This record gives sequence, structure tokens and C-alpha cells, in this order.
Amino acid sequence: MFEEEQEPEFEIFSALLFNSLKAITFMFFISFAMINKPADEGKIDPKAEMMITVTWPDNNPDDVDTYVMDPAGNIVWYNQRETGLMHLERDDRGMFKDVILLNNQEISNPLNQETVAFRGLQDGEYIVNIVHYIANGAEPLPVEVKVEKLNPSVEVVFYQTLQLGGTGDEVTAVRFTLADGEVENVNNTPRNLVELTRTGGKAPNSASNGNQQGGQIDAATGQVIEQ
Repeated sequence: MFEEEQEPEFEIFSALLFNSLKAITFMFFISFAMINKPADEGKIDPKAEMMITVTWPDNNPDDVDTYVMDPAGNIVWYNQRETGLMHLERDDRGMFKDVILLNNQEISNPLNQETVAFRGLQDGEYIVNIVHYIANGAEPLPVEVKVEKLNPSVEVVFYQTLQLGGTGDEVTAVRFTLADGEVENVNNTPRNLVELTRTGGKAPNSASNGNQQGGQIDAATGQVIEQ
């Protein structure tokens, strides 16, 4: 009688491996098909063309406000947080109600920062003022002001640390002009914006604020160019 020919062991192993791969592939396909497509509703588009950031020392209780006027005369501030193409992303009131929720517990947020975003660019002059709304000490308060143009790449238009002298002190940090998306005429000639928001009138361009000196500013260093 003829002996039954045995199937080579490597063929049995190949068959088992092939069947295992088919099973794994099938399970992967089923798992992938069960994944829900993320919903588009509620998606936030963080698009911004320019960003103004105002910061002062952490844990400082002072309240500093940011005022920005666009070429159309719109002014964004804490009582008008969105106007024209500008939006006040955060109104920081020092340590007042400055808490964040972490693991269902409220903890103090030490960061003092306000930001204004431009959703689009409009040709003309912009004015950025900072106001010492509430001071809790006699010493001057150092406040950093940074203006960045974000597209097509990040460009720092202005960066400087200014000193606020006490409650009610208003300082023009920077003025600049946009022309076809390019930044021109960076200076800090003073102009009162708080008065405009209160009266609706026009503040004189040559108005002074304390010991602030107007003049052309070097955008790279933030220093006033001597005339």
C-alpha cells in the first residue's frame, strides 16, 4: 500500500499565518468603521492676521486695560470687546476673579495678560494705548507691549516695556500704518483714546500723557529715534 503523503510543515505554517492575517485585517477594518467622524459643529477657527499682547508682572493685583483704535475710528476696549475687525480676546483685571478650573477645583491664575486679535487687515493708522485702570502701589508698573503680524510669517512689529505711573495713567504705546499689508510709520505720538470712548469727541493728536515723549520708533528695538 502507498503511504499517505504528508503535507510539508512549512505549508501548514503559511496557511495558519495567512488566516491569522486575514482575521487581523478584518478586525482592523471593523474597528476603523466604528470610529465616529469628528463633528464640525462648534469648531473654532483661530485665524488672526495680527496680534497685540499686553502683559505685566505675574500675581500683580493692578488692573491694566488695552485700547486699540483702527483706521475707521473703531475702538476696542473692555466695554467694547469686538468692533470692526478687532477683538479683545481677554480682559485681565489683575488678580480680581482671576481663577482657572483644574480637576474641578478653582486655583489662582498668576498670569496677567490681555490680547487683541485682528481678524483682517484694513489700510490706515492703528493706535495702541495702555491704561493703568487700578493701581495698588506707588511704584511704576512695567508693562510689556508686543505687536505681531502673523501672516504669511510671524513678524514682530513692535516690542517694548513701558512704565505706567498710577491709576488713570494712559500711555500711547505705539501707532503704525498698514499699507497693502505692510507696516509703515511706527511711532508713539500720544493720543488719548479713553476720552474718545467717554465723550465720542475727538482728542487732539498732540495731546500729552505725563512724561511720555512722542517720536519715530525703531520697530526692531522699540527705542525712540532721536530727531
